[in-house]
Amino acid sequence: MLWMFERAGKKNSNVKLRQFWQQNNKPIEIWSLTVFEQKLNYIHNNPVQTGFVTNPVDWKYSSARNYGDNDQTVLEIDIN
Repeated sequence: MLWMFERAGKKNSNVKLRQFWQQNNKPIEIWSLTVFEQKLNYIHNNPVQTGFVTNPVDWKYSSARNYGDNDQTVLEIDIN
C-alpha cells in the first residue's frame, strides 16, 4: 500500500515523499436520504473498487460492517 502514497506524493510538487490525505476538498450538500445513501454506498465500495477486498464488510475499518451486519466491534456509530 505504500506505493500508492508514494505515487500520490509524486503528483504534488509540495510533497517530498508520500501523501496520505487529499489536498483538495469538494464538499457536497446531502439534501436527501437518497443522496446520503448514494454517497454512503460509494464510500463503502471504495475498498472493493481498489481491489483490497471483495465485499465492503470485509474492510476492517468500514462502517459497512455496522450497516450490513450490525457489527459495532471496531467502529461504534449511531445509525438511527
